[in-house]
Amino acid sequence: MIDDALLNILVCPADRGPLVLVSQTGGGEVLYNPRLRRAYRIEDGIPVLLIDEARDVDDDEHARLMAQGPPADPQ
Repeated sequence: MIDDALLNILVCPADRGPLVLVSQTGGGEVLYNPRLRRAYRIEDGIPVLLIDEARDVDDDEHARLMAQGPPADPQ
């Protein structure tokens, strides 16, 4: 789990917007950018915020991730 203080300062490297912390099916968590529909993995508690390492999310997964996580908080 990522500390709330850290989550509040992390941004997507592609658009500099806030990320949503959501659980994945099968365990684990990802940081999700709902605006670009990109998911960033977390390895051993460390967010991997590399654009080339992000995973594109389709419509079905986007709906599932948004149902699990809180809405993005525009800052």
